Amino acid sequence: MFKTIRLQCVAALIGSLLGGLLFGMRGSVSAALGGVACVLPSWLFALRLYAVTKRPGASYAAAFFVGELIKLALCIGLLAAVKQIYPDVHWGGVVIGLIVTLQANFFAFLVRT
Repeated sequence: MFKTIRLQCVAALIGSLLGGLLFGMRGSVSAALGGVACVLPSWLFALRLYAVTKRPGASYAAAFFVGELIKLALCIGLLAAVKQIYPDVHWGGVVIGLIVTLQANFFAFLVRT
């Protein structure tokens, strides 16, 4: 669970570098914000699932689906807040950061920790 979060952080850094190469400093900051909009909700979701596993008799399926709904809502809210936080946002950079960070989930099973 937390291995995926670490991979997402690395992917967000790669996305930020890629955004910087394509769009300059403005694109790099925007890509970093896009990555954070993905990593932060995932980290909170992983913490919530970890806490649920420590409770006896908890409904894991319900916790998963409610947590996933909250994660998606938080991700969308953070993306909407990006414009307020960084008025000079480059949306191409945000999309690059978000996509690269989301793709880290597919490679989590390849990395051994």
